[in-house]
Amino acid sequence: MSILQKIAEIESEMARTQKNKATSGHLGLLKARLAKLRRELIEPKGGGGGAGEGFDVAKTGDARIGFVGFPSVGKSTLLSNLAGVYSEVAAYEFTTLTTVPGVIRYKGAKIQLLDLPGIIEGAKDGKGRGKQVIAVARTCSLIFIVLDVLKPLQHKALIEHELEGFGIRLNKEPPNIIFKKKEKGGLNLTSLVSQSELDQDTVKTILNEYKIHNADITLRYDATAEDLIDVIEGNRVYIPCIYLLNKIDQISIEELDIIYRIPHCVPISAHHKWNFDDLLEKMWDYLKLVRIYTKPKGQLPDYTSPVVLKSGHSAVEDFCNKIHRSIIREFKYALVWGTSVKHCPQKVGKEHVLNDEDVVQILKKV
Repeated sequence: MSILQKIAEIESEMARTQKNKATSGHLGLLKARLAKLRRELIEPKGGGGGAGEGFDVAKTGDARIGFVGFPSVGKSTLLSNLAGVYSEVAAYEFTTLTTVPGVIRYKGAKIQLLDLPGIIEGAKDGKGRGKQVIAVARTCSLIFIVLDVLKPLQHKALIEHELEGFGIRLNKEPPNIIFKKKEKGGLNLTSLVSQSELDQDTVKTILNEYKIHNADITLRYDATAEDLIDVIEGNRVYIPCIYLLNKIDQISIEELDIIYRIPHCVPISAHHKWNFDDLLEKMWDYLKLVRIYTKPKGQLPDYTSPVVLKSGHSAVEDFCNKIHRSIIREFKYALVWGTSVKHCPQKVGKEHVLNDEDVVQILKKV
């Protein structure tokens, strides 16, 4: 039986199984088996061909945004219009896939846009080019799911299902679960809050499927079987996502007001270039980039070309490494002006965390 047939069989059994306390262990086991089969689809045994074969896209710029959507939702129009308005770079091609309309510049950052070909239902199961498309989507800093405003919920659910099946978690934080394998001592399960789905037996059943018999697990919130499986698998990616509801020129003002209340959504018209400012502001918020300006000794700060870091990786050491790896070896201290310090300038070490639009001067050992 092929992997796809096994997946279909397990999904069918899960759909038939009633959800209650008595079946939670069995459902946990089925979910674990499903996750393992999906992993085999992404990473075939024997290492032949990668999940992204033929879709090798060189990363450029400070962040990468992937556009995902069904065919004919206006992705190409949106990308070419965005790039035409905000880009300094002409379109260029990459292997067998499609075109990238260049790297757009926004607030001093260079952001790569990838037009991933129209995703189809069944992509996660290897249909069409879906597997390669989603493999590239996994490398993105942010995903734009482009939807037709006239049929958004149907397409939204299908695309989310495909991405979820490939281990992409949209607008979610990694599960707050501590999982540590050990050599002996059996299963030690600690719950810091009461659990509605996971008990000792269910956890043991899931771990047995992975041939794990000795582990320390701490559940810090009311976790699901899927959360535990995600932690055990260890290959999930957590990517922010914005839903772009395109073709708003075809709906009424009242309908538009309702759309504006949906979380993570931006209504746009790619054709008329409507609401691009809102889209770019939201994009900036979701990317969580930190711009740091350099100040050479005895000169004014350079506000034209910031060093762009990711939030959570914006220490002085990260700043030095982004410029050149050799700088940290000669680092003595840094002078910082901005919101991350109490006094301007303030002398700081390499561990100091910088805020957006701080100004930094590096002093080297003599």
